[in-house]
Amino acid sequence: MFRREDSALADAEALVSSASLFQIRCLAQVPLHALGIIAGNGVYPRLLADSARKAGVKKIIAVAFTGETDPALARHVDLFEWMRIGQLNRLLKFFRTHDIHQAIMAGQIAPKNLFDLQPDWKALLLLGKLKERNAESIFAAIADELAKIDVELLLATTFLEDSLAPSGLVAGAKLSRQEEEDVDLGWKIAKEIARLDIGQTVIVKNGTVVAVEAFEGTNEAIKRGGALAREGAVMVKVAKPNQDMRFDVPVIGVETIRIAAEAKMRVIAVEAGKTLLLERDAIVDVANRLKISIVAQAS
Repeated sequence: MFRREDSALADAEALVSSASLFQIRCLAQVPLHALGIIAGNGVYPRLLADSARKAGVKKIIAVAFTGETDPALARHVDLFEWMRIGQLNRLLKFFRTHDIHQAIMAGQIAPKNLFDLQPDWKALLLLGKLKERNAESIFAAIADELAKIDVELLLATTFLEDSLAPSGLVAGAKLSRQEEEDVDLGWKIAKEIARLDIGQTVIVKNGTVVAVEAFEGTNEAIKRGGALAREGAVMVKVAKPNQDMRFDVPVIGVETIRIAAEAKMRVIAVEAGKTLLLERDAIVDVANRLKISIVAQAS
């Protein structure tokens, strides 16, 4: 008797769970009416705007930062407004005025500009509360401020899920045994420096770590590592162990491949499912032509 009742209850709960899951999936497929883009540098903001438009977003507005954002983004959005890095109150007012309730951070802000801030009063209050001032802590605090005005910061991969690196060899020749061993070493070190919030990229050659990314950013770490290794090095870029996928998501673009080629890198290894390959077809084409292997592995 009790077993039949328990079974019936379990079946009912399963039906409710299935119905709830169905509703969630349906809601996830409903296009956003409006989207705000907080646009850093590179092609990322433009690709995001185009993908969002294809997904059915009717209104797209972008916050652009002087000295960072590509002006060409203006042709891909409905409204485009320049601001100075640090004008947090103006950013919040811009979204509130235009009835934005979902936003995405897309594109990097050059690390040096985080030291050259000219913060308004709102940003000063925010920075004053932070015990540590790094990209993650600053962006997380901005996300909290957005939430206060009913703006949800979406995952940085939203609308670009097809650009996430698949597991396996993405471009170039199969890795040699030494290169595979260098990837394994670089992965272990990169995960540790990412956990310590130092950087996310490591350059390795023949079992030796020749460069570790710090505040200078990925491209400068590649150049420095290439100069030390001279040629044939392996670059490994990973996500943080507890990566907040709303910001600071690992990104590889065509420019990354070109810089790696100039530094005479042989291999670029990234984390599958957590790294965006922007303009993937172009990346594969350039990597093949420049004889650079790109491989993605799961964490």
